[in-house]
Amino acid sequence: MFHIFQYQPLRLITQNNLSSMCLKLMLSRPVAFAQIWKSWFSSHSLLGKKNIILMGPPGAGKTTTGRIVGQKLDCPVIDIDDDVLETTWNMSVSEKVQDVGYEEFLEEEGKALLTVSASGSVISLSGSNPMHAAGMQHMKKNGIVVYLDVPTTVIMNRLKSKGVDRIVGLSPGISLKDVLQFRKQFYKRWFDIRVLCGGDVAAEIVAEKVLDAVKRYQDSELETFISTRSSRSGRSTEEDSHKLYFSDVVTQGLALDGGLFVPERGLPKFTAEEWQGLIEATYSERAQVILERCIHPADIPASKLAEIIETAYGENFSCSKVAPVRHLAGNQFLLELFHGPTASFKDFALQLVPHLFAYCIPRSCNYLILVATSGDTGSAVLDGFSRLHDTDKQRIALVNFFPEDGVSAIQKSQMIACQKENAWSVGVKSDFDFCQTAIKQIFTNSDFTGFLTVEYGTALAAANSINWARLLPQIVYHASAYLDLVHQGIISFGSPVDICIPTGNFGNMLAAFYAKIMGIPIRKCICASNENNVLTDFIRTGVYDLRGRKLISSFSPAVDILKSSNLERYLHLIANEDGQLVTQLFNQLENQGHFQLQKDLLGKLQQDLVAGWCSDEDCLAAIHSVYSTTGYILDTHTAVAKVVADRLQDRTCPIIISSTAHYSKFAPAILRALRIAEINQNPLSQLHLLSSYSALPPIHWGLLETLKKTGNGDHQVCAADMSVMMSHIETLIQNHFM
Repeated sequence: MFHIFQYQPLRLITQNNLSSMCLKLMLSRPVAFAQIWKSWFSSHSLLGKKNIILMGPPGAGKTTTGRIVGQKLDCPVIDIDDDVLETTWNMSVSEKVQDVGYEEFLEEEGKALLTVSASGSVISLSGSNPMHAAGMQHMKKNGIVVYLDVPTTVIMNRLKSKGVDRIVGLSPGISLKDVLQFRKQFYKRWFDIRVLCGGDVAAEIVAEKVLDAVKRYQDSELETFISTRSSRSGRSTEEDSHKLYFSDVVTQGLALDGGLFVPERGLPKFTAEEWQGLIEATYSERAQVILERCIHPADIPASKLAEIIETAYGENFSCSKVAPVRHLAGNQFLLELFHGPTASFKDFALQLVPHLFAYCIPRSCNYLILVATSGDTGSAVLDGFSRLHDTDKQRIALVNFFPEDGVSAIQKSQMIACQKENAWSVGVKSDFDFCQTAIKQIFTNSDFTGFLTVEYGTALAAANSINWARLLPQIVYHASAYLDLVHQGIISFGSPVDICIPTGNFGNMLAAFYAKIMGIPIRKCICASNENNVLTDFIRTGVYDLRGRKLISSFSPAVDILKSSNLERYLHLIANEDGQLVTQLFNQLENQGHFQLQKDLLGKLQQDLVAGWCSDEDCLAAIHSVYSTTGYILDTHTAVAKVVADRLQDRTCPIIISSTAHYSKFAPAILRALRIAEINQNPLSQLHLLSSYSALPPIHWGLLETLKKTGNGDHQVCAADMSVMMSHIETLIQNHFM
């Protein structure tokens, strides 16, 4: 058996003479002693008895990086090829492959891996080691597996420059690229940590990234969350001791003080090289890399996260690109976010979040998810939570509150059709702002939430964009859109783009701004409102004023919103995390109906955001104009963004317009825009009429099927009264969990 138990010379100090040696060195050379002690403590606190195991394709730099990491930690370095395989076999790896053949080689290599017994070492695997399950399971028992993730094209260029034209598995009819792509599934199966390695990144830098990644992996204390209304200077020792992590904020949803959760140390940053390494990646691969950086592995391990992402985006989206970017006209591009099962951008978060939630919650409690929707969230959240495993459905239920008369007929039909045994819709005789405010007040009503916990063993949670987990998948598609433009050759990486988004609750806009913070070269975020243009006025003047304003029903109901919840997170960010100021502003909004930003904050805001609004008439005109010139049909929300983009863009760079929903969901308005004289009131008939236009994109694949299922489906309706809503919640809990 291959053993490595001892450390390099510094660690050959025996227990008997350690004390005397330390004493002599400390007295004679205190500076040297301090440096040696720091080095010893650093490596031992980082590694302990664990090994750092470097994994990746041939040419990833595992051997060189391993040596540098070993030097920095002053610990043993083992190269599996040189120190184990060739020593065991007394022949080179290439000779062994020729001697026994590919299949037998993998088995022999795996058996050799099983003989390795090491502690506190840096181990560089061979490129094919991860293909032997038993060998990798053995290595993982005492190791942290670090995947050096290098783009396939970079690996191929490296191997070519070194004159390497053969690797294990290469045979006639199988290309080098095919072998490298095939191996990726095994790397993804085994790694604990991913380190992105671009084309020209020096091994020294990769080694530092490995050490930083291992430190992060071992210290989840670094990634805690705070409320937008908490004050750093005013926090008590008790508050500091009660740290909140990703798992906590996913399940809790809203902070106890009424604020929204944000990461205490901010969002992770990607280098330009790291982003460029994702240009050729699939959508799911990009999502995996970005979310790994945003979710600590102590909350959700990389392997589980990969499983969740595959479940969310694997077969539930009708387009293989998931979120394709389509050229519209001139310098305008559409980010199509409607290929999910319920035909809106909400699917990106709500196919993913239910599985994150199910993984994070404790098994000892039942959970009821409360949701308020202005339209699209309703069907998306119902569909997402209804796809959970049966065992999870037994302990997780959902109730969706929506304005009974404030959504389109098709949206309402969707919400009725998407109801399942653990998911229900309740119409409220009011508007979205009432629904959202009521849910926030229910969450902060400790008497009611405590009663539910004690009486029924049930806790409440949120799945609106007030929940931090809802925002993360939205960051992904904004980053992916930029990378797609680079991949298509429209721009080179580093060239700026503008983004225009139809905006109501500010979550989608905030996610784009977060993508910018993380390193995507977004120049301006353009906020597009309909006639409920409180956000436009605020961005232009710094005054958020709801006094005397009433919600106006429009053809773009998903942005018929006056109180934008996620604006609070943005203001907290630009105010340097001043929770006291945020509390003051939003208390004033709640009590007096308005607030005004200080001049310096308004200046910061206007560096990031510009805004405009669009009337219903201009919205319909834009739909007609675009269809007449291109054959493409915009939905009403995308048309709002198109109108505002036309007015505000300076045409010096590409602009990506978020197409947030499929036009099929708003058939009456679309038919009116296309100047159809008589419109049948039956939603199914409306979709059949639209399908006769043979437009781009075609009628949504899932919408027709969903509406066919509606039939005589029904839903509950309640008054705009907090006590009535709480009564509905209690009844639903009794019926499902008791």
